[in-house]
Amino acid sequence: MAQGQKIRLGVIGANVRYGWGTRAHLPALVHLPEYELAAVCTAHQETAEETAREYGVPLAFHNHLDLLSHPEIDAIAVVVRVPQHYRLTMDALNAGKHVLTEWPLGASLQETQEMADLARSKGVHTMVGLQGRFAPAFLRLKELIDEGYVGEVLSCHLVQVRPGVLTRTSGRTWQRDRSLGATTLTIPFGHSVDCFCMCVGEFSEVSSVVSTQVPRWYESDTNRMVDVTAPDNVLVSGRLANGAVASVHVAAVPWHGSGMRLEIYGREGTLVASTDLTAQIDPVHIEGARGSDRDLQELPIPERLSYVPEGVPQGEPFNVARMYQAFAQAIGEDRRVEPDFDTAIARHKLVEAVQAASDQGRRVVYSP
Repeated sequence: MAQGQKIRLGVIGANVRYGWGTRAHLPALVHLPEYELAAVCTAHQETAEETAREYGVPLAFHNHLDLLSHPEIDAIAVVVRVPQHYRLTMDALNAGKHVLTEWPLGASLQETQEMADLARSKGVHTMVGLQGRFAPAFLRLKELIDEGYVGEVLSCHLVQVRPGVLTRTSGRTWQRDRSLGATTLTIPFGHSVDCFCMCVGEFSEVSSVVSTQVPRWYESDTNRMVDVTAPDNVLVSGRLANGAVASVHVAAVPWHGSGMRLEIYGREGTLVASTDLTAQIDPVHIEGARGSDRDLQELPIPERLSYVPEGVPQGEPFNVARMYQAFAQAIGEDRRVEPDFDTAIARHKLVEAVQAASDQGRRVVYSP
């Protein structure tokens, strides 16, 4: 593509009536000057056309292959349920499109590896939806650590506890099946631990407990209880590649989750990042103390780390918008920008190591 040319983007999974695409992706994209929102695709033509009218999109499809064959599409965003990521992403890659796919990239490490390998062979640019990497607070936290604010990192602790639900409609209970890849381990843990690893470094070994504490959900529209194999609590302890020790607890509980808190302790200081809800979506604030200071003080986040074009809403679209800006940069400058599909491989490897450590009841050595 020519430098400065708008990227003509097609979004698969852009149903205006519901879903992450219409909550986060479309409200971000319509304000980004790097993109022309050229096409939307949903499972039914009528909802595709409804979405196209709502957002002023010229093309609407219900068959993704028709979208992929259109000559005026440069890149594809795959924003659908996890079990569909593999087929849609592989089709987009085979069509020679740049691809942004939501996290988790695949339902398994094997699927993820195949997608990354194909993208590399096609010479296209990719991105995976780990948008927490673009949260201003985590970018600043990484800067502070790299600048030596805490000195040598000695220990870290991350906890994120969100309220879950015991009652769901049948359209949402598919997530109860661990094999379909949309669980507390893959999604909340995957997102939060990616922010963690970006700031303090990768794990080198893990021990863990991955547990389903609520083994049945009530399906409200069918009036039945359904069995659940998806985990809702993930506890990890281990060591980072830099020698620090670390622990992580990510959970979905029936009531009154306490939010996210990341604590980083070093030889020379302490940093704490926290939010009432989730790491990758909600505004995070940072506190720190150095040397003999006993009290944590709030640390400012520079405006340069918070830029989005005017009109991009706060909340769910904000970090997604910043992710799309990085994707455009990768395409425009023809260079790698993380988190891409290779980043996704590293994160899926960690997820599988955590599951294996729990299943086998032993420490597992991990290498991204």
